[in-house]
Amino acid sequence: MNLREVQQLLKADVLYGEDLLDMDIKTVFACDLMSDVLAYVEDKTLLLTGLCNPHTIRTAEMKDINAVVFVRGKRPDEETLRLAEENGIVVMSTELILYNSCGILYSSGLKGAKSCKNEF
Repeated sequence: MNLREVQQLLKADVLYGEDLLDMDIKTVFACDLMSDVLAYVEDKTLLLTGLCNPHTIRTAEMKDINAVVFVRGKRPDEETLRLAEENGIVVMSTELILYNSCGILYSSGLKGAKSCKNEF
């Protein structure tokens, strides 16, 4: 799935990276704990989170995450957007809650990142 499809499914506003929406992603990881992102995320993963600050973008940069969707209508400040732009990380915002966002993407065929336990 590409980011343009994600944007359409989640009815998200693109805050940075409109020209990067053709990028493919393989999995989704959803959480507000950046320590979990560091522990479990793999390549070409989309991060869904309600944690709306520069730390989220710095974590995405460390894990080579190409896109972040902020849920619950959250919008990052200018510093966070500037950091995303410097690192080529697509930033979107959706009014949907985290649970619904995950359900929509899962039912559209996008799988979650691997867990530390057996997969479903």
